Amino acid sequence: MMEKAIFAGGCFWCMVKPFHKYDGVKQVVSGYTGGHTVNPTYEEVCSNETGHREAIEITFDPSVITYEELVTIFWKQIDPTNPNGQFGDLGDSYKTAIYYMDATQKEIAERSKYELEETGLFKSPIVTDILPASTFYPAEEHHQDYYQKQPFHYERYAYGSGRVPFLQRVWGDKE
Repeated sequence: MMEKAIFAGGCFWCMVKPFHKYDGVKQVVSGYTGGHTVNPTYEEVCSNETGHREAIEITFDPSVITYEELVTIFWKQIDPTNPNGQFGDLGDSYKTAIYYMDATQKEIAERSKYELEETGLFKSPIVTDILPASTFYPAEEHHQDYYQKQPFHYERYAYGSGRVPFLQRVWGDKE
């Protein structure tokens, strides 16, 4: 039986590719969650007035890849200390969060956040929110699998935003 995981890690374009390569991940959808507007558009979400965050919804087979493994992968895609967004994208719609589906996911997310804090890898506090999942709205089609549709632009964006250099500096060979 498939399960779902929802993560907000800044620009959803940059959050899809890292999860696609893992066995057991069946689908990664870019979208919006956590807000108060029904079926918001990209423009509405980017206005920071809907309360939504850009996020990804992962459908996965827990007999192949666990939720805990997905959470670990998530931490290695973000700067969990930035309260204002991620890299080149600032504003409420780009803040990080783990959205849990049930008590088990909540416990795993909270424990992983605590363990990350305890590593001392980051000198600033971990500010990534852990929140109950709400309705997830898929983004417009041109945002889906952007790294495959527009690989040149995607790579320029991932590096130019500062995301890739940050992740390489922080995680290096620890990934």
